[in-house]
Amino acid sequence: MKNDSTSVNVVNIKQKLSLFSEYWNPKIIGELNDHKVQAVKLKGPFEWHHHENEDELFLVIKGRLIIHFRDRDVNINEGEFVIIPHLLEHKPEALEEVEILLIEPKSALNTGNVKSDKTVANQEKL
Repeated sequence: MKNDSTSVNVVNIKQKLSLFSEYWNPKIIGELNDHKVQAVKLKGPFEWHHHENEDELFLVIKGRLIIHFRDRDVNINEGEFVIIPHLLEHKPEALEEVEILLIEPKSALNTGNVKSDKTVANQEKL
């Protein structure tokens, strides 16, 4: 395989986020090894869930995200990220619209071990 820069693309996260308006529906904007890089808009509460095998990284681009754990809450502000280890039950919540970059293994389902109306089985690639 020839290594050259023709396959290298610059991705503008804000431009990708401008292409959709729905909440809790992660869009794949890149792939890295066996991980997906996703742009997501959030508003309101999500589901209590955990991921059996996948850790996930939430990077806040705009707004403030709350991650509820059973024993405490964590606030993530613009320019900050948090890594949620697999098996740790959590519930994201956005009191106002939040834009994030979400990085997790390709095998991860957005609702983890829970199936609900917020489950996105077939993700769109932008």
